[in-house]
Amino acid sequence: MSTYTRKDFNVLAEQHYELRPVKRGYNMRTLYVNVGTRTIAEKPVSETMKAKFVGGKGFGLKLLWDGTRPTTKWNDPENEIVIAMGPICGNTNYPGSGKSLVVSISPLTDIPIDSNVGGFFGPFLKFSGFDALELQGKAEKETIVFIDGNEGTIQLLEAPADLPTDTHVLAELLTHAFAHDEKDLQNVSVVSSGRGAEVSPLGLLNFSLYDKRRQGVRVKQAGRGGIGHVFRDKKLKALVVRYAGVHQDSNGAANPAEVQRIGLKLHREIVVNDDRQCKMRRQGTAHLMEVMNDYDLLPTKNHRYGQDPKGPEIASWVWEKLLSQHLPDGCWYGCTLACAHAVDHFELQTGPYKGQKVCVDGPEYETAAGVGSNLYVYDPHGILELNFYCDTYGIDTISFGTTTSFLMECWELGIINAEFTGGIDLSWGNWKGAAQILHDMVERKPFGVLAGKGVKFLSQYFVSELGADPQLMKDIALHGKGLEQSQYISKESLAQQGGYYLTNKGPQHDEAWLIFMDMVNNHLPTFEKKAEALHYFPMFRTWFGLQGLCKLPWNDIEPADNHKYAEPNKVPEHVQNYCDLYTAITGEPLTPEGLILQSERVYNFQRLFNIRRGYGHRKDDYPPYRAVGPVLPDEYFARQERYDKQIREKIGLDPSTMTVEEKLKVIREYRMKQYESLVDAVFARRGWTMDGCPTPEHLRKIGMDVPEAIETAEARIAGRI
Repeated sequence: MSTYTRKDFNVLAEQHYELRPVKRGYNMRTLYVNVGTRTIAEKPVSETMKAKFVGGKGFGLKLLWDGTRPTTKWNDPENEIVIAMGPICGNTNYPGSGKSLVVSISPLTDIPIDSNVGGFFGPFLKFSGFDALELQGKAEKETIVFIDGNEGTIQLLEAPADLPTDTHVLAELLTHAFAHDEKDLQNVSVVSSGRGAEVSPLGLLNFSLYDKRRQGVRVKQAGRGGIGHVFRDKKLKALVVRYAGVHQDSNGAANPAEVQRIGLKLHREIVVNDDRQCKMRRQGTAHLMEVMNDYDLLPTKNHRYGQDPKGPEIASWVWEKLLSQHLPDGCWYGCTLACAHAVDHFELQTGPYKGQKVCVDGPEYETAAGVGSNLYVYDPHGILELNFYCDTYGIDTISFGTTTSFLMECWELGIINAEFTGGIDLSWGNWKGAAQILHDMVERKPFGVLAGKGVKFLSQYFVSELGADPQLMKDIALHGKGLEQSQYISKESLAQQGGYYLTNKGPQHDEAWLIFMDMVNNHLPTFEKKAEALHYFPMFRTWFGLQGLCKLPWNDIEPADNHKYAEPNKVPEHVQNYCDLYTAITGEPLTPEGLILQSERVYNFQRLFNIRRGYGHRKDDYPPYRAVGPVLPDEYFARQERYDKQIREKIGLDPSTMTVEEKLKVIREYRMKQYESLVDAVFARRGWTMDGCPTPEHLRKIGMDVPEAIETAEARIAGRI
């Protein structure tokens, strides 16, 4: 493999900037780069922007709104990729403080997508002097944006023609090229994508960190919504930031001692309780595998079923044996939860890197379920190989898993065959067939390119080109707004159906995960209680994205006495921790109610962004029926006792006198009526019209009274947009 030095990259544009320390969590400026015009500029952050949008996702949405028009398409030069942090991001005292938020107009949904990601890039960018990086334009040549946060320079560089694109190679090469020496490697972080993202709207961004214990580069993913596809369309080869000098108070906290005190409290809690609770430090999010299977929630065969006898073959204890132990597996300094595990020295069996031994980051639960059980793959090696190739090719494992499971079901139903797939066998469980889709995608072979277009496109294509049943395709294509559903069965939890499909961006679990509260513990028996949960939890979880925080230290580790609190699902002690941490860093007081209000402003602004683009109607918030109930007779038979009981007790009919088709029909009618009532309750609680538009009165009440928000709401209610 070739090596490169700084001298191998021709400078296309360069600008110097003033170095200054972060104060109370902010730089009060953002960096604008147009790779088409080769413009580099600083933008000030106003006090109004800070007060209304806070940081992270809020800054990303604001900058994207200002930089685009209502008609901007994902591949227009003016579409932006914004990477933004938040005031808490980068502090090394409180676990889970290394997140960045990435925002763009999605090629899958045509509305703003936001995706959170770990790795070192965001914190390094922040300490280099900027609260956000705004990327616009289309480059003529393959371009690298390089920011040196110690020298105060920003350069646009031409990528050498022979520089590889696949992330596991590219990130390693660029880390070595831009580090001053071996000791400096951990001060460099790279954002890249891969050859798959050039072809597929499922493309993601990889954010690197240098693991000095492994002496190699690892990556975390901004996976959702196709931002990597936008990245490669702009001929962005990579972003590179170098920053040396992270220290305990790089955030310039108002009260550094208090930040340390709050962090130490959680560190102790993790050390004492993690092994008794979720075992994140040994298993990561893969600890969920057998839990989901036991509760009939693990997606199996395109979400048809929620469990399978083979489930234990990919349970947490299997992954614990495969994951490298006794290594500091956090994705940012100071995170003792350390859930970012990896499998080292993994030998690949397929594709261009066959026979090579690599480090595989993961699998996370979503990957193990998405390319594992949902494809009926119960071979850990197959899951890891798909994990690796998705990452290095720059393809989202969630969307790829949901798309491939849809294709496998269409194969089973006879809608597609080997002639259509170019010889790929898509029988359930054939992980090598799934891997071949990825390899054919990067080779730009017809079926690989087609498969990479995602579930929404494929379901419509199979109707128009192959004569598939339109209703069946609509029912079993697991997407909302064009975004593939993530990997939890939502059939038996009405609240989780809302948690997926009443989101602003599509069915992604980072807004609300209410299955246990609703289905298992029955804590949400009424529409009003469900609506309250679908107000509080999406707003609370939005707050992590405003601050640059990871969700996992909130409720994947809990105080030992958490069950004694009135609302244990909120983990009240941790909520107070976050308020105290925010105040200690920014110097501004924050209550739990104020925390929700910060998020509510940004959440409503994002809804208005959708409305501005012609979406955000009630009709845009409906799920495919498989996310609600059984589509096919075999789904009914898998839960026959449960469904018959519901027909008898909820619908008031005698199932013993009915055919399966009649049962499926009345279940569908009942469940869709329930969903309609849920939408009414949620929209009312959120202060929206029954068509899903925030009212001007509500916007003023919560303080999102910026002119563009009020004008958009008024125009929508008046029928002008």
